[in-house]
Amino acid sequence: MSLPADNHVHSEWSWDTRKGDMEATCARAVEIGLPSVAFTEHVDHTARSAPLDVEGYLASIERCRDLFPSLRILTGAEIGEAHWDPEETERLLAGGRFERVLASLHSAQEIEGRPDLATLYASQPPEQVLRDYLAETEKMITAFDGFQVLAHIDYPARRWPTPDGRSWDKELFDPRICEEEYRHVLRVLAGTGRVLEFNTRVPLHPLILDWWHDVGGEAVSFASDAHRPDVLAHGFRDAVRVAEAAGFRPGRDPLDFWRRA
Repeated sequence: MSLPADNHVHSEWSWDTRKGDMEATCARAVEIGLPSVAFTEHVDHTARSAPLDVEGYLASIERCRDLFPSLRILTGAEIGEAHWDPEETERLLAGGRFERVLASLHSAQEIEGRPDLATLYASQPPEQVLRDYLAETEKMITAFDGFQVLAHIDYPARRWPTPDGRSWDKELFDPRICEEEYRHVLRVLAGTGRVLEFNTRVPLHPLILDWWHDVGGEAVSFASDAHRPDVLAHGFRDAVRVAEAAGFRPGRDPLDFWRRA
């Protein structure tokens, strides 16, 4: 089975990456036969984040392209909460130096300078947190037109609380509790012609991919969201099977997004 491109990867240039290593990630990509990798470094408009050193990051990209000529290495950015500071986002993207632009949301609201789902879960039912998250995701989709791919629409699953609220269990997450809201946001995204990400850090629930196909979604992007080299393309073989079952197929170019059959 050929692996698809990994379109969501972080390196030492992302503020939250302790073990990131762009060169080692490229070496790992070549080792496992990955056709392409996009280094979509974090650009978050929150107090906890640090600004991206764009020039240093781009210099690192060029060095890795020289070191690994057989690997297609794309520039990229994961713009977090882009609609919270549209002017700064526009300035960042104005230079056109990013080939893969992801839009992501990490919380429905900013609490004490930090988007923190754990804080929200402590004070609200998880179903309400998910509904608010999806409503804010719709706002981001409609307010920010500078992205190609919507990242991890199931982000709340990463911290889904157990019934006693004392720990987390992603296996308890069931998107059907907000099926109507999910379908609505997916329909809005499909209407823009953009791409839904299949993030394998917590594998996207197959139902969400089915709903994406049902509402007319045209394409899927595979993403490990790797923050260290050894988890690059983690879970991709299973993800490929799920995407095929939902009705998506690879293009002629391994760099292409997977599209409706």
